[in-house]
Amino acid sequence: MGRGRAPCCEKVGLNKGSWTPEEDLRLIAFINKHGHGNWRALPKLAGLLRCGKSCRLRWINYLRPDIKRGNFSKEEEETIIELHKLLGNKWSRIAACLPGRTDNEIKNVWNTHLKKRLRYHHHKEQEEEEEELKVVEDSQSSTTNSPHLSSTDMMTIPSCSSSSGFLEANQNADAEFFLNMMISDELVMEDEIFDGDNRLLEWLEELEKELVVFSK
Repeated sequence: MGRGRAPCCEKVGLNKGSWTPEEDLRLIAFINKHGHGNWRALPKLAGLLRCGKSCRLRWINYLRPDIKRGNFSKEEEETIIELHKLLGNKWSRIAACLPGRTDNEIKNVWNTHLKKRLRYHHHKEQEEEEEELKVVEDSQSSTTNSPHLSSTDMMTIPSCSSSSGFLEANQNADAEFFLNMMISDELVMEDEIFDGDNRLLEWLEELEKELVVFSK
């Protein structure tokens, strides 16, 4: 036969199932008087037809006076979550950090409540991260597809700082052009437009006046 852990006691002829009120009172009275140093020997000494493991679990989970009953507080739940990250399913070690709570209670509240809540929050966080990533991708896509000016177009647009100089240069160029036309020997006037020398002189005088005003 293989070597294994020895049974806590001989279970032949022992009571099983639910504890009776009389058994609870007998166990409480013995532990209050003698303590519970040796769980294997306790049932026989206390006059109980139970195994040592059954007495221990009954005392720890139901009968000891410092047991806390009722719902777990928010602080207790947060402690269980943090300790479970560090210890895993070591319920007895977690219970040692929660006075008045039993390892069985802690295991039950984890499996029925806390584990489901953590899964829900984790799922919501994933959905929020995916939604934020989608928003960023959409904004980048709209920026890439938006119309923009090429470098050539930017070169053809005068800056605000040079716009006044640009207009002044154009005005001076126009004035110089008309003055050159006036004094040039190559100025040609078609007969169909001007009728006689007098009319030509009048037109030149009027043009000269306008150019002087324009150049100012």
